[in-house]
Amino acid sequence: MRLIPYYPAPIGADLRPARYNRYVRLEEPDTLATDARRLQIPRVTLDWRRLQRSELPVDTLTLARSLLGRLVVHDTAAGRVAGRIVETEAYLPGDPACHAATGKTVRNASLFRAHGHAYVYFIYGSWFMLNVASETTGTGAGVLVRAVQPVAGLDLMRAWRRVAADRDMARGPGRLAQALAVTRAHDGLDLCADNPLWLAVGSDPVSLPGVSVRIGISRAIEQPWRFYERGNPHVSGPTRLRT
Repeated sequence: MRLIPYYPAPIGADLRPARYNRYVRLEEPDTLATDARRLQIPRVTLDWRRLQRSELPVDTLTLARSLLGRLVVHDTAAGRVAGRIVETEAYLPGDPACHAATGKTVRNASLFRAHGHAYVYFIYGSWFMLNVASETTGTGAGVLVRAVQPVAGLDLMRAWRRVAADRDMARGPGRLAQALAVTRAHDGLDLCADNPLWLAVGSDPVSLPGVSVRIGISRAIEQPWRFYERGNPHVSGPTRLRT
């Protein structure tokens, strides 16, 4: 038996039962194989080896492509949740759509860290967004992780997200952060170090990569800097940008 959230807890809440008893209930452990059959999602073979910084390209576009098929893992107080990255967007140095375009500030400072650090920001008064710094220290750029295919801790994600369809669990950057319990508290974390939020090496490379313009921006809208796994139901955006 294990404790999992029962009612949607506030993002960032400590889910340990001593402090948040109303958010937990007892439930038998689930299995990834059972969830995969029920959801009819592509089977994923998990490799929990932590990704080393030397394995990450020091180039924003290359990193955005190479993150497809990698895993985002979060070891929370309630248990482990993880998702296979199926969609990213690149925000290059000098890109007017990049938060670093106007220079380094307190808010965007993590974009100027060495590649492999998390940059998390809050938007629309309700959503957090997870990004990965993508260049050398001092150069502001990053990769937005737009969507993941949930592969572990699905019961936790369901409790936090409360959506009708599991395919909508982490389809889009705001949903992704909520499903993986990512908040501003994770901003600046080294995703290649021994931290609760980390990147792992996936065993299932993307077989049908797609490229398109980025979604939901008003500057440099013509740049084809969005990358995704074609045909994966967990990819966000309109149909024409998913197939």
